Amino acid sequence: MKDEIILTPEGYLELETELNELKTVVRPRVIKDLKDARAQGDLSENADYDAARDEQAQVEARIKELEYKLEHSVIAETKEKGVATIGSTIVVCYDDDDEEEFKIVGSMEADPFENKISNESPIGKAVIGHKKGESIEVESPNGSYTIILKDVK
Repeated sequence: MKDEIILTPEGYLELETELNELKTVVRPRVIKDLKDARAQGDLSENADYDAARDEQAQVEARIKELEYKLEHSVIAETKEKGVATIGSTIVVCYDDDDEEEFKIVGSMEADPFENKISNESPIGKAVIGHKKGESIEVESPNGSYTIILKDVK
């Protein structure tokens, strides 16, 4: 299914929490700001009103986006212990003995600055289904290289 969005349980919870915050805290505040700005009179030259309308549009768009993502998401389940899958934290060792730790997540949650790599990334694709200690060939745009899967948590 093309509209399927793969999320870890943590990623799903983050989106749910953000949606709840937008609906219960941010949306009511924006509505109040709109009412306050409207009360100031002439709307044609009212910068507060324009800013509140812009914020309202952004909030409503984000709510729709989050609702869509949550509705079309599939939560990745860890099936077998010790086997790399979405939701696993892995430690890989490169040829030069450098080690890196990554969490494998769906593409929507990927964040290289937090060492969260997508299951669609070269390393993510390569390690899925492999176990600790295995040597794995990674195909990347810059050519292939070998890594060792040091740990799977």
